[in-house]
Amino acid sequence: MKKTALVIMAAGIGSRFGKGIKQLAPVGPNGEIIMDYSIHDALEAGFNKVVFIIRKDLEEEFRRVIGERIEKVTEVAYAFQSLDDLPEGFEKPADRTKPWGTGQAVLAAKAVLDEPFMVINADDYYGKEAYVKVHDYLVQEQPEDGIHHICMAGFRLGNTLSDNGSVTRGVCHIEDGALVGVTETHNIFKTADGAEARDDNGNVEKLDIRSLVSMNMWGLTPAFMDTLEKGFVDFLQNVEEGDIKKEYLLPEMIDRLIKDGKAKVDVLETKDTWFGVTYQEDKAAVTAAFKKLVEDGVYPAQLYK
Repeated sequence: MKKTALVIMAAGIGSRFGKGIKQLAPVGPNGEIIMDYSIHDALEAGFNKVVFIIRKDLEEEFRRVIGERIEKVTEVAYAFQSLDDLPEGFEKPADRTKPWGTGQAVLAAKAVLDEPFMVINADDYYGKEAYVKVHDYLVQEQPEDGIHHICMAGFRLGNTLSDNGSVTRGVCHIEDGALVGVTETHNIFKTADGAEARDDNGNVEKLDIRSLVSMNMWGLTPAFMDTLEKGFVDFLQNVEEGDIKKEYLLPEMIDRLIKDGKAKVDVLETKDTWFGVTYQEDKAAVTAAFKKLVEDGVYPAQLYK
């Protein structure tokens, strides 16, 4: 069986969640966290390795809450995202406290990946369908034509909204099944008749809830890591002095590769409903959703025996 890895980005600070580490919040009937279900679905789909990207200060608690349990059922590796982990010649600005973004997070796992891999967020539940589709894509042979052949799970916007506040989504532009661009759209709110984006000036844009959006679920290759690494250097060279918040974001980097003709991204549509713990108030709804999934037989009461 071809080796494929699930890479989980779990280094986010989770400031909107309030106190506690949102990635480690129990939501299942036996104290399972969202990552338990993500890993279960990935292993079921055929993935056979898990890489956790975390902060070093979370390592002890992370291993206790989930790492040691997963190590009993599959191969596990750890990577650490750090503000100080920068290419040679660069230093962290003294006042910077914000992480460098999802691009740097994935790059942190370069040393522990030599197989095709899927990237997901730790605090998002994606449903089963996308794991199967991305895994099947990753084990296929792709053309050797000098560009990156990668994939993205596309979720319907209406299936990815929170009842408790705004979300940010990468709205996809697609032609012939391939991604041609991603528009990062902030302050998307669920409304009685759909969804809308609101800017700081009070302007409102109605959004089509059938539009496909990126939920940071990508199917990538080891070769992509070299490009990601070079892109991080370019990013750092163009950060304006005094800007301590700019982030190296994976969707924006992939968007540039597409526009430069250096990548082809196949969009794999899934109709599954996303849910996640973005706000503290989301936890009750997510807990109820997992309870129903167990009652309906989608998941066993005990995920790992």
